[in-house]
Parts: sequence; C-alpha cells; structure tokens
Amino acid sequence: MSLPAPSSSGLSFARPTLVRDGVYDHLRRAVLDGDLLPGERLGEVELGEKLGVSRTPIREALMRLVQDGLLVAEANKGVRVRTMTATEARDAYVVREELDGLAAALAAAQHTPADADALRAALNDLNASVDGEYRTQTRLDLAFHRAITQGARNGALGDLARDLEQRVALIKHQTRTYNAHPETAAQHAAILKAILARDADEARAAARLHVRTFAALVMHNLGELA
Repeated sequence: MSLPAPSSSGLSFARPTLVRDGVYDHLRRAVLDGDLLPGERLGEVELGEKLGVSRTPIREALMRLVQDGLLVAEANKGVRVRTMTATEARDAYVVREELDGLAAALAAAQHTPADADALRAALNDLNASVDGEYRTQTRLDLAFHRAITQGARNGALGDLARDLEQRVALIKHQTRTYNAHPETAAQHAAILKAILARDADEARAAARLHVRTFAALVMHNLGELA
C-alpha cells in the first residue's frame, strides 16, 4: 500500500523538542526572576556548558526570547538581556495603569472562592518577604499582580498581561525600585480589600493609584520626570 502524497499546502509539522522547551522556560524564568540582569550578555557555549545541553536548543531558546522581547540580538555582538529606555518604561506603565485597573475591576466581579484564596496567599507571601531580598520581593510582587489577572477570568486580558509582565519585570530589575515607597503594602492591601468586597470601581481606582505611584518611582530612577 502506497503512502499518501506529501501535502502541497506548504505547512509542515516539527515534533516539539522537550530539551528546547525546557531551556526556553529556564532562561525565561531566569530573566523574569533577575538571575540574568538587563544588559547581561549570553553566550551559547557558556550556557550550553552550564545547562549541560548542546548549542542547538540554546540557540533556539535564545531566538524565541528575542521574539518575546526579553533579549536583544546585536550584529557581531551576540545576545543580551533587554535594557528598557525611559520612553519604553513610561509607555509600559501608561498601559499597565489601564490593564491593572481593568484586571482589578474584573477580578472584583468575577473571582471565585479559589481565586480569593490565591489572592490572600499571594499577598501574605509578599508581605512576609524580607526587606533587602530584592529578587524574591520582585518575584512575589509579580505573582500577586498575576493572581489578580487570573481572578479576572478573561483570556484576552491574560495574554496582554503576560507580555506586559515581562516588560515590567525588566524595568524592576533594571531600576531596583521595589518597596522603595512606604505606601506599597497599604496600596496592595487596598486593592485586595476592594476585590474581595466585589467593589469593582474601588478596585480599579486602587490598582491605578498603585501603578501611578510606582511609575513615578521608576521614572525618577531612570532620571526622568513622571
């Protein structure tokens, strides 16, 4: 029995490579957690030796991270972790104010009991973090805001928030501004209180105020006026 003729559609399927995906996930998390800092250069050989894999999955993972906007490829210089300009940071926080406000409002209306438990746990973990443990605080802060987005129960918002979270993580690691303001904990508590009370208007307002407060700190650290 003869096999079917190849499709002429031009489409082809490549079986996923678990090593490649694993390297991608590992390096992406290293950037978001601040283990690889903005401006740091990444070499295929060095990464391959460190992770114990060949250069092929390393190269593929790096190119995916370039496409994601977490890394930058430069001619004859290789790849480095992306550094955000003041304009890019300002743009990111303009959008984040809108998205975080929307996420908080939707979470107030849509969250389930399980979402409420996840939000409380995320904020408790963040509040229990030790001052000075910058990377831990940043990771837990992002996790709290991610829990709000998950509670919004909106897939389109979740997709947009994932890309924005990557930009915010780069900015946080570049400027190291987390917990630089005494109102941070109080603002987080206000957001959670409004969400759990199902007060969408107050949740939106609290989330937007928090983003504006943090954006001002970021722009100051970048030498710009907010």
